Amino acid sequence: MDFFIGGLSAAGASLFSNPLDVLKTRMQLQGELQARGQHAVHYRNVFHAAVVVVKNDGVSGLQKGLGAAIFMHFIRNSIRLGSYQYLVKQGMVTDDRGKTIFWRSALASAATGAAGAFFGSPLFLIKTQLQSQAAKQIAVGHQHHHTGTLVALKQIYHTYGVKGLWRGGYGTMLRAVFGSSAQLTSFAMSKDVLSQYDLFKSSPLLTSFVASVMGGFFQTAMITPFDLISTRIYNQPVDINGKGLLYTGIIDCFVKIWRTEGVLGFYKGVGAIYMRLAPHGALCLVFWDLLKDAQSKYIQ
Repeated sequence: MDFFIGGLSAAGASLFSNPLDVLKTRMQLQGELQARGQHAVHYRNVFHAAVVVVKNDGVSGLQKGLGAAIFMHFIRNSIRLGSYQYLVKQGMVTDDRGKTIFWRSALASAATGAAGAFFGSPLFLIKTQLQSQAAKQIAVGHQHHHTGTLVALKQIYHTYGVKGLWRGGYGTMLRAVFGSSAQLTSFAMSKDVLSQYDLFKSSPLLTSFVASVMGGFFQTAMITPFDLISTRIYNQPVDINGKGLLYTGIIDCFVKIWRTEGVLGFYKGVGAIYMRLAPHGALCLVFWDLLKDAQSKYIQ
Protein backbone atom coordinates (compact mmCIF):
# COMPACT_ATOMS: atom_id res chain seq x y z
CA MET A 1 0.00 0.00 0.00
CA ASP A 2 2.91 2.39 0.72
CA PHE A 3 4.04 2.04 -2.89
CA PHE A 4 0.56 2.72 -4.30
CA ILE A 5 0.14 5.76 -2.03
CA GLY A 6 3.48 7.19 -3.15
CA GLY A 7 2.60 6.80 -6.82
CA LEU A 8 -0.92 8.15 -6.43
CA SER A 9 0.32 11.24 -4.60
CA ALA A 10 2.74 12.18 -7.39
CA ALA A 11 0.29 11.37 -10.19
CA GLY A 12 -2.30 13.66 -8.62
CA ALA A 13 0.24 16.46 -8.22
CA SER A 14 1.28 16.20 -11.89
CA LEU A 15 -2.20 17.28 -13.01
CA PHE A 16 -1.43 20.72 -11.59
CA SER A 17 2.31 20.97 -12.27
CA ASN A 18 2.46 19.73 -15.87
CA PRO A 19 1.88 23.17 -17.49
CA LEU A 20 4.96 24.53 -15.71
CA ASP A 21 6.87 21.42 -16.74
CA VAL A 22 6.02 22.22 -20.38
CA LEU A 23 7.28 25.79 -19.98
CA LYS A 24 10.41 24.61 -18.19
CA THR A 25 11.21 22.16 -20.99
CA ARG A 26 10.79 24.81 -23.69
CA MET A 27 13.04 27.28 -21.87
CA GLN A 28 15.73 24.64 -21.32
CA LEU A 29 15.82 23.79 -25.03
CA GLN A 30 15.82 27.40 -26.20
CA GLY A 31 19.20 28.39 -27.64
CA GLU A 32 20.58 24.86 -27.39
CA LEU A 33 24.38 24.91 -27.92
CA GLN A 34 24.26 28.55 -28.99
CA ALA A 35 25.87 31.51 -27.27
CA ARG A 36 23.64 34.07 -25.61
CA GLY A 37 22.43 36.68 -28.09
CA GLN A 38 22.94 34.41 -31.08
CA HIS A 39 19.56 32.71 -31.13
CA ALA A 40 15.89 33.64 -31.29
CA VAL A 41 14.23 34.17 -27.91
CA HIS A 42 10.67 32.88 -28.05
CA TYR A 43 10.29 32.57 -24.26
CA ARG A 44 11.59 35.49 -22.20
CA ASN A 45 10.37 34.24 -18.83
CA VAL A 46 7.81 31.89 -17.35
CA PHE A 47 4.83 34.22 -17.73
CA HIS A 48 5.76 35.29 -21.24
CA ALA A 49 6.28 31.64 -22.16
CA ALA A 50 2.78 30.78 -20.95
CA VAL A 51 1.25 33.52 -23.08
CA VAL A 52 3.27 32.47 -26.14
CA VAL A 53 2.28 28.81 -25.78
CA VAL A 54 -1.43 29.58 -25.37
CA LYS A 55 -1.35 32.01 -28.29
CA ASN A 56 0.30 29.54 -30.67
CA ASP A 57 -0.68 26.09 -29.37
CA GLY A 58 -3.89 26.90 -27.53
CA VAL A 59 -4.67 26.28 -23.86
CA SER A 60 -4.24 22.54 -24.41
CA GLY A 61 -0.62 23.27 -25.34
CA LEU A 62 0.11 23.77 -21.65
CA GLN A 63 -0.82 20.17 -20.96
CA LYS A 64 1.27 18.48 -23.63
CA GLY A 65 2.65 15.16 -22.44
CA LEU A 66 0.17 14.99 -19.57
CA GLY A 67 -0.65 11.31 -20.04
CA ALA A 68 3.01 10.32 -20.07
CA ALA A 69 3.66 12.61 -17.08
CA ILE A 70 0.92 11.04 -14.95
CA PHE A 71 2.08 7.47 -15.52
CA MET A 72 5.74 8.45 -15.25
CA HIS A 73 5.24 10.14 -11.89
CA PHE A 74 3.16 7.21 -10.65
CA ILE A 75 5.86 4.67 -11.53
CA ARG A 76 8.77 6.78 -10.31
CA ASN A 77 7.23 7.77 -7.01
CA SER A 78 5.55 4.48 -6.18
CA ILE A 79 9.12 3.16 -6.08
CA ARG A 80 10.78 6.27 -4.62
CA LEU A 81 8.30 7.24 -1.92
CA GLY A 82 7.15 3.68 -1.25
CA SER A 83 10.69 2.43 -0.74
CA TYR A 84 11.64 5.46 1.36
CA GLN A 85 8.61 4.97 3.58
CA TYR A 86 9.50 1.29 4.00
CA LEU A 87 13.00 2.27 5.15
CA VAL A 88 11.50 4.80 7.58
CA LYS A 89 9.25 2.12 9.07
CA GLN A 90 12.25 -0.17 9.45
CA GLY A 91 14.01 2.52 11.49
CA MET A 92 16.82 2.86 8.94
CA VAL A 93 16.39 6.62 8.43
CA THR A 94 15.64 7.91 11.93
CA ASP A 95 17.16 7.68 15.40
CA ASP A 96 15.58 6.14 18.51
CA ARG A 97 13.45 9.27 19.03
CA GLY A 98 12.09 9.19 15.49
CA LYS A 99 14.17 12.17 14.34
CA THR A 100 15.63 12.11 10.84
CA ILE A 101 19.35 11.35 10.55
CA PHE A 102 20.71 13.51 7.74
CA TRP A 103 23.18 11.14 6.09
CA ARG A 104 20.86 8.16 6.31
CA SER A 105 17.95 10.07 4.81
CA ALA A 106 20.16 11.51 2.05
CA LEU A 107 21.50 8.08 1.16
CA ALA A 108 18.08 6.40 1.29
CA SER A 109 16.32 9.07 -0.76
CA ALA A 110 19.13 9.14 -3.35
CA ALA A 111 19.00 5.36 -3.80
CA THR A 112 15.21 5.15 -3.96
CA GLY A 113 15.09 8.18 -6.26
CA ALA A 114 17.57 6.60 -8.69
CA ALA A 115 15.60 3.34 -8.70
CA GLY A 116 12.36 5.15 -9.45
CA ALA A 117 14.05 7.20 -12.18
CA PHE A 118 15.35 4.05 -13.88
CA PHE A 119 11.95 2.40 -14.15
CA GLY A 120 10.21 5.63 -15.15
CA SER A 121 12.83 6.62 -17.74
CA PRO A 122 10.94 5.52 -20.90
CA LEU A 123 7.95 7.66 -19.97
CA PHE A 124 10.20 10.56 -18.96
CA LEU A 125 11.79 10.32 -22.42
CA ILE A 126 8.44 10.48 -24.17
CA LYS A 127 7.07 13.16 -21.83
CA THR A 128 10.03 15.41 -22.64
CA GLN A 129 9.69 14.89 -26.39
CA LEU A 130 5.95 15.54 -26.32
CA GLN A 131 6.36 18.69 -24.23
CA SER A 132 8.95 20.09 -26.64
CA GLN A 133 6.62 19.78 -29.63
CA ALA A 134 5.27 23.18 -30.62
CA ALA A 135 3.99 25.26 -33.50
CA LYS A 136 6.77 25.88 -36.03
CA GLN A 137 7.11 29.58 -35.21
CA ILE A 138 7.92 28.92 -31.53
CA ALA A 139 9.58 25.50 -31.76
CA VAL A 140 12.84 24.95 -29.87
CA GLY A 141 15.02 21.86 -29.81
CA HIS A 142 14.50 18.82 -32.00
CA GLN A 143 10.89 18.09 -32.94
CA HIS A 144 10.01 14.38 -32.76
CA HIS A 145 6.44 14.73 -34.09
CA HIS A 146 4.87 12.10 -31.84
CA THR A 147 1.08 11.88 -31.95
CA GLY A 148 0.67 10.42 -28.47
CA THR A 149 2.24 8.46 -25.63
CA LEU A 150 1.35 4.95 -26.78
CA VAL A 151 2.27 5.69 -30.39
CA ALA A 152 5.64 7.04 -29.24
CA LEU A 153 6.29 3.96 -27.10
CA LYS A 154 5.55 1.63 -30.00
CA GLN A 155 7.54 3.67 -32.48
CA ILE A 156 10.66 3.91 -30.33
CA TYR A 157 10.48 0.23 -29.37
CA HIS A 158 10.03 -1.02 -32.95
CA THR A 159 12.77 1.26 -34.26
CA TYR A 160 15.41 1.05 -31.52
CA GLY A 161 14.31 -1.80 -29.26
CA VAL A 162 14.23 -1.85 -25.47
CA LYS A 163 17.56 -0.01 -25.36
CA GLY A 164 15.98 2.91 -27.20
CA LEU A 165 13.32 3.29 -24.51
CA TRP A 166 16.00 3.68 -21.86
CA ARG A 167 18.13 6.13 -23.86
CA GLY A 168 19.18 8.92 -21.51
CA GLY A 169 18.36 6.87 -18.43
CA TYR A 170 21.67 7.62 -16.73
CA GLY A 171 20.94 11.33 -16.99
CA THR A 172 17.61 11.12 -15.21
CA MET A 173 19.04 8.77 -12.57
CA LEU A 174 21.77 11.30 -11.78
CA ARG A 175 19.09 14.00 -11.70
CA ALA A 176 17.08 11.93 -9.24
CA VAL A 177 20.04 11.21 -6.95
CA PHE A 178 20.53 14.92 -6.29
CA GLY A 179 16.89 15.99 -6.49
CA SER A 180 15.38 13.22 -4.39
CA SER A 181 18.00 13.36 -1.65
CA ALA A 182 17.64 17.14 -1.39
CA GLN A 183 13.83 17.07 -1.37
CA LEU A 184 13.05 14.18 0.96
CA THR A 185 15.83 14.90 3.42
CA SER A 186 15.02 18.62 3.72
CA PHE A 187 11.29 17.76 3.93
CA ALA A 188 11.80 15.28 6.75
CA MET A 189 14.21 17.47 8.69
CA SER A 190 12.02 20.56 8.23
CA LYS A 191 9.08 18.66 9.69
CA ASP A 192 11.22 17.69 12.68
CA VAL A 193 12.07 21.35 13.32
CA LEU A 194 8.55 22.71 12.70
CA SER A 195 6.94 20.10 14.95
CA GLN A 196 8.62 21.74 17.94
CA TYR A 197 6.31 24.77 17.64
CA ASP A 198 2.73 24.82 18.92
CA LEU A 199 1.33 26.25 15.68
CA PHE A 200 2.55 23.27 13.70
CA LYS A 201 1.85 20.67 16.39
CA SER A 202 -1.86 21.36 16.00
CA SER A 203 -1.79 21.42 12.20
CA PRO A 204 -0.08 18.47 10.47
CA LEU A 205 -1.29 19.71 7.07
CA LEU A 206 0.35 23.12 7.54
CA THR A 207 3.53 21.38 8.71
CA SER A 208 3.64 19.22 5.60
CA PHE A 209 2.95 22.18 3.33
CA VAL A 210 5.64 24.48 4.77
CA ALA A 211 8.17 21.64 4.91
CA SER A 212 7.44 20.69 1.29
CA VAL A 213 7.95 24.29 0.10
CA MET A 214 11.31 24.34 1.87
CA GLY A 215 12.09 20.99 0.29
CA GLY A 216 11.30 22.44 -3.14
CA PHE A 217 13.84 25.22 -2.62
CA PHE A 218 16.67 22.81 -1.82
CA GLN A 219 15.57 20.45 -4.57
CA THR A 220 15.67 23.23 -7.17
CA ALA A 221 19.14 24.34 -6.10
CA MET A 222 20.50 20.82 -6.45
CA ILE A 223 18.59 19.55 -9.45
CA THR A 224 18.60 22.37 -12.02
CA PRO A 225 21.85 21.64 -13.94
CA PHE A 226 21.12 17.89 -14.00
CA ASP A 227 17.52 18.47 -15.03
CA LEU A 228 18.66 20.56 -17.99
CA ILE A 229 21.20 17.92 -19.05
CA SER A 230 18.56 15.22 -18.78
CA THR A 231 16.13 17.23 -20.92
CA ARG A 232 18.76 17.86 -23.59
CA ILE A 233 19.82 14.19 -23.81
CA TYR A 234 16.22 12.95 -23.93
CA ASN A 235 15.16 15.39 -26.63
CA GLN A 236 18.18 15.22 -28.95
CA PRO A 237 17.81 13.67 -32.42
CA VAL A 238 19.31 10.21 -32.96
CA ASP A 239 20.70 8.26 -35.92
CA ILE A 240 19.32 4.98 -37.28
CA ASN A 241 21.11 3.10 -34.49
CA GLY A 242 19.59 5.26 -31.76
CA LYS A 243 22.86 7.10 -31.07
CA GLY A 244 22.55 10.74 -30.07
CA LEU A 245 23.55 13.25 -32.75
CA LEU A 246 24.28 16.09 -30.32
CA TYR A 247 25.57 14.40 -27.18
CA THR A 248 27.26 11.05 -26.59
CA GLY A 249 26.52 11.08 -22.88
CA ILE A 250 26.28 13.09 -19.67
CA ILE A 251 29.89 14.32 -19.64
CA ASP A 252 29.84 15.25 -23.34
CA CYS A 253 26.58 17.16 -22.79
CA PHE A 254 28.03 19.00 -19.79
CA VAL A 255 31.18 20.02 -21.66
CA LYS A 256 29.33 21.21 -24.78
CA ILE A 257 26.86 23.31 -22.77
CA TRP A 258 29.74 24.81 -20.76
CA ARG A 259 31.67 25.75 -23.91
CA THR A 260 28.80 27.19 -25.91
CA GLU A 261 26.31 28.55 -23.36
CA GLY A 262 28.50 29.14 -20.32
CA VAL A 263 27.68 28.56 -16.67
CA LEU A 264 24.32 30.32 -16.97
CA GLY A 265 23.34 27.81 -19.63
CA PHE A 266 22.90 25.20 -16.91
CA TYR A 267 20.32 27.40 -15.20
CA LYS A 268 18.03 28.10 -18.13
CA GLY A 269 14.45 27.90 -16.94
CA VAL A 270 15.45 27.87 -13.25
CA GLY A 271 12.46 30.07 -12.38
CA ALA A 272 10.12 27.70 -14.16
CA ILE A 273 11.80 24.75 -12.46
CA TYR A 274 11.14 26.17 -9.00
CA MET A 275 7.61 27.23 -9.89
CA ARG A 276 7.03 23.69 -11.13
CA LEU A 277 8.89 21.78 -8.39
CA ALA A 278 7.59 23.81 -5.44
CA PRO A 279 3.85 23.24 -6.06
CA HIS A 280 4.40 19.74 -7.43
CA GLY A 281 6.54 18.78 -4.46
CA ALA A 282 4.16 20.48 -2.05
CA LEU A 283 1.09 18.76 -3.46
CA CYS A 284 2.86 15.42 -3.79
CA LEU A 285 4.26 15.40 -0.25
CA VAL A 286 1.09 16.81 1.30
CA PHE A 287 -1.02 14.19 -0.53
CA TRP A 288 1.54 11.61 0.59
CA ASP A 289 1.22 12.59 4.26
CA LEU A 290 -2.59 12.77 4.06
CA LEU A 291 -2.87 9.36 2.42
CA LYS A 292 -0.42 7.86 4.94
CA ASP A 293 -2.50 9.27 7.80
CA ALA A 294 -5.69 7.92 6.23
CA GLN A 295 -4.05 4.53 5.78
CA SER A 296 -2.89 4.38 9.41
CA LYS A 297 -6.35 5.34 10.68
CA TYR A 298 -8.04 2.79 8.43
CA ILE A 299 -5.70 0.00 9.56
CA GLN A 300 -6.27 0.90 13.20
